[in-house]
Amino acid sequence: MAATETSQLVTVLQTAIGPVVVVSGVGLLLLTMTNRLGRIVDRSRALAQQAREVSATEKPGLEAQLRILGQRAELVRRAIALAAFCVLFAAFLVISLFLTALFGADLPWLIGGLFILSMLCLIASLVEFIRDINQSLQATALEVGEPWERHKTRRKDSQPREPGRS
Repeated sequence: MAATETSQLVTVLQTAIGPVVVVSGVGLLLLTMTNRLGRIVDRSRALAQQAREVSATEKPGLEAQLRILGQRAELVRRAIALAAFCVLFAAFLVISLFLTALFGADLPWLIGGLFILSMLCLIASLVEFIRDINQSLQATALEVGEPWERHKTRRKDSQPREPGRS
């Protein structure tokens, strides 16, 4: 009987590998996101200091950049929170796998629900992260100005056109 129980736990260990890999991967994503948030905070502090020292005519551009940085910080904060919830649900999933095996419970809705919650949080986190990237491009365009716009226009113009279209 003990050998059967051990073999069942081995199967559970094999099943738990997937959620553990998710935890590891999302951990790296969280590292990236927290570094990005740190850069946003540092840039915000530098711009706020600069805004205190410039003339009134230069302030609107800096204030626009600060608004975008504030929005970006909020996006990254949400992305981090959602990624953390993904890891939390994955950890609950691993614990649930072991508890259901140990107590002989058959709760597929719990296992499936935790997995779905984990993946939904990961998807939402990545959507927020992509939104931050788009916002950072807007902030760059504000800061760099005309050279950035010329580069974007040149890139659009250099894309190959379909035959027969002008």
